[in-house]
Amino acid sequence: MRTQVAIIGAGPAGLLLSHLLSLQGIDSVVLEARDRAYIEKRVRAGVLEHGTMELLRETGVGARMDAEGLPHDGIYLRLDGESHHVDFAELTGRSIKVYGQQEVVKDLVARRLADGGDVRFECSEVALHEVTSDRPRISFVHNGQSETLEADWIAGCDGFHGISRSHVPGEDLQRLYPFAWLGILAHAAPSSEELIYAKHAHGFALHSMRSPTVTRNYLQVHTDEDLAEWPDERIWSELSTRLAGDDGFHLTTGEIFDKSVTPMRSFVHEPMRSGRLLLAGDAAHIVPPTGAKGMNLAIADVRVLSHALGQWAATGATEGLDAYTETALARVWRVTHFSWWMTSMLHRFDGYDPASTRFDERVQLSQLRYTVSSRAAMTTLAENYVGMPFDTGWCYS
Repeated sequence: MRTQVAIIGAGPAGLLLSHLLSLQGIDSVVLEARDRAYIEKRVRAGVLEHGTMELLRETGVGARMDAEGLPHDGIYLRLDGESHHVDFAELTGRSIKVYGQQEVVKDLVARRLADGGDVRFECSEVALHEVTSDRPRISFVHNGQSETLEADWIAGCDGFHGISRSHVPGEDLQRLYPFAWLGILAHAAPSSEELIYAKHAHGFALHSMRSPTVTRNYLQVHTDEDLAEWPDERIWSELSTRLAGDDGFHLTTGEIFDKSVTPMRSFVHEPMRSGRLLLAGDAAHIVPPTGAKGMNLAIADVRVLSHALGQWAATGATEGLDAYTETALARVWRVTHFSWWMTSMLHRFDGYDPASTRFDERVQLSQLRYTVSSRAAMTTLAENYVGMPFDTGWCYS
């Protein structure tokens, strides 16, 4: 079996890449380890940047997003109960939309299958071979049969725990944070029209949402936190304490139907290419979710990659593919910095001596107060949050 581009992973990166290639007449095959039901229910990111929304609309997969997504023109920063609104629309002329990653995946799967795309679920024993040659290939088992897929190029979109990154020699650069997020999904109406980022003496909290009837909330906890120590009543009580505001905020509660603890990390693998294998999305980089960037950065990667592969397919030229690492990493490091900055400014850092902890807290408070009082600083936050335009010079040529 042969194709032009073999794609490992049917997350947003792999599926969107396959869709973008199809629009250019380029054949691809997507191999996914999980079944369709699993990837369409897997809850991950939920905020779409302005550029991400525009790309989905322009390529014909944004209709349900526009119909069902929740538009947001800003966020609230809450400092020990004092609320400050960051108005994205007024500061940048752009906005965001809350629309779950699993919904994006549903839309992309439906479009690929409707277009006759080759998306294979439940593939096991996936292995890469000769990725630095002109004829890389993938062996795998599907429906009980051993198969081999030859391709001109392979896109590793299989996430941090996938097999692709191990085939790209390079350097893993990372920052591990001394805390995690306890995240919940609850059948409860949103308590605010926009997201609330709260810095509190007990630690960080975030109030978000997925729909008019489902909320997504987070609490900063220790990395080794035991979920058994967090019954629903304790979670709601702590969220209410950390999110309390001077605006009379009241947290709506309800049945919690999903609960997990996620350690925070920043991670970048350089380079993002080895021979005919190209990495995209979480296979190449991870950012803490404070800046709402993970899925958006993956989509930015495949936009660059689809253009480069389109150039190759049309002319045989590889200039775009040769520059892929440098081009993609320009945006990766900008987003990595923003996510680190938001994380460092809003979380409680323990584990140092008391004097250092107090020092760090004073620095954080100074940065937060400057951010909410300076239009220039607030604009910097806003333009990074809604996403730098794809045609920004330092991002893409």
